[in-house]
Amino acid sequence: MTTHSLKTWITAAFLASVSLLPAQAASPAAAAPAAACAPLLQHSFLRLQDEKPQALCQYSGKVLVIVNTASFCGFTAQYAGLEALYAKYRDRGLVVLGFPSNDFSQETGSNKEIADFCENTFGVKFPMFAKSGVTGKTANPLFKQLANRTGSTPRWNFHKYVVSRDGQQITSFGTSVDPGNAAFVKDIEKKLLAK
Repeated sequence: MTTHSLKTWITAAFLASVSLLPAQAASPAAAAPAAACAPLLQHSFLRLQDEKPQALCQYSGKVLVIVNTASFCGFTAQYAGLEALYAKYRDRGLVVLGFPSNDFSQETGSNKEIADFCENTFGVKFPMFAKSGVTGKTANPLFKQLANRTGSTPRWNFHKYVVSRDGQQITSFGTSVDPGNAAFVKDIEKKLLAK
């Protein structure tokens, strides 16, 4: 067999074997993860620790607690309760997403300083994002959507939104609602039970 004939035979054999493989790229199942991402989550934000872009669609199918945070606030101790919730319910599909904000003049540090404070003071392991606005015209797009959907805008730090797995049901809880509050926890558990 000549070199040219061998190349032709190998090419034909390869093409034949490829045609026997399932057409994964074109299958609806392959496209499902992107299609399943709720419009609410179709945003990317910089991760607090290293400012690398993070797509929120990675949290599709999870119950989310989305909270605006600050390091120098009377409610800053809520970090501990949020982390405890995350640790307790993470295996059942809960993710807490923290968004530091200086909208209320109590988060003046850099992203690195905020990350160090959260980890060293409260052992925060839940995902945190770079400092951004959460109210008014300077609100990041996620918080604008949350406010539009619930009619409730953060009036202070540690305002909490609980979002269902499909991104359709959103409950708003004010700053004074502690992460251990019975109604707050009940809402999270109810959303965790829904598939």
